Amino acid sequence: MSIYKILIYGYGNPGRQDDGLGNEFVELLEEWVNEQKLEDFEFDSNYQLNIEDAAAVADKDLVIFVDASTEEIESFILTPVDTSTKVAFTTHAASPGYIVGLSKKLYNKFPPTYLLHIKGYEWDFNEGLTEKAKQNLEESLEWMKEKLKNPKELIESFKEFDIQIA
Repeated sequence: MSIYKILIYGYGNPGRQDDGLGNEFVELLEEWVNEQKLEDFEFDSNYQLNIEDAAAVADKDLVIFVDASTEEIESFILTPVDTSTKVAFTTHAASPGYIVGLSKKLYNKFPPTYLLHIKGYEWDFNEGLTEKAKQNLEESLEWMKEKLKNPKELIESFKEFDIQIA
């Protein structure tokens, strides 16, 4: 039994090839958590983050957002999320930083929060991930499974970052 409440939240559009990496990650990790009979995990998956998600993160001990990335990274990278991001809420999207900032503002809660960026390659209107993206998904999934066996490390290491809390 875990003593930590953990939210894994993937977002993206599965109808746009590799943009669905976050959604697929959540689906596969949830299967693993259920197989392992781990408790205190919550999962969410959506096309985009919404302002209502601030309430979902407020009572967690650890939050991990998962999204496809166009960045120049090998296969995946995990970065801390803070509220300094310049991207705010628009009619189409909210950033992870905006969501946790809103959680802090509304609920006075700012749990350790990370963004798992998984490298994607193709973004056409097609369902299904590219082969390279599937490899990156598998690598990130195996890595995250190891990290989630002892979530305390992720929670404690978050304190080492110079996180801006607005």
